Amino acid sequence: MTLATKIDLSVIAALSNALDLASADSTLNLSQQYRLATGTGADKADRLWHDTRTLAASATEDLDLAGTALLDPLNTTAVFARVKGLLVVADRLNVNNVLVGGAASNAFINWVSDATDKVVVRPGGALLLVAPDATGYAVTATTGDLLRIGNSGAGSSVTYKIVIVGASA
Repeated sequence: MTLATKIDLSVIAALSNALDLASADSTLNLSQQYRLATGTGADKADRLWHDTRTLAASATEDLDLAGTALLDPLNTTAVFARVKGLLVVADRLNVNNVLVGGAASNAFINWVSDATDKVVVRPGGALLLVAPDATGYAVTATTGDLLRIGNSGAGSSVTYKIVIVGASA
């Protein structure tokens, strides 16, 4: 099985200010591209998992990155030893935020400072992590493999999309 991955990020912005006799303009065009070939080393990945998920009000779920519950698009178990890319997109219609991180035990946390750290993904927002080097974000089976996703509040469910690209070794 082969996996070719492209991750493209760009920010294009134009700022202008009309002055009395002239105008001041500044244009930003920043792009970053990541290309991962099939494999397990630097700039390589061989595992993919993605899904659209919904969490009830105040609920959390722990995604076991080294377990047997995540099935890839070809119905094969996606067991990650390293995460090279993580994308979480909160649905624009959410009322509550989507929380990423903060698993109580066996937390996959080497992308944050502490097991209690959470990234708040606001409605319509996204979190993107990319680590194309050989190490990536290491997953340690049974002690560091649970990625927690949560709903920040009561009253309504949240929907999010998630993509994980990684390596098996």
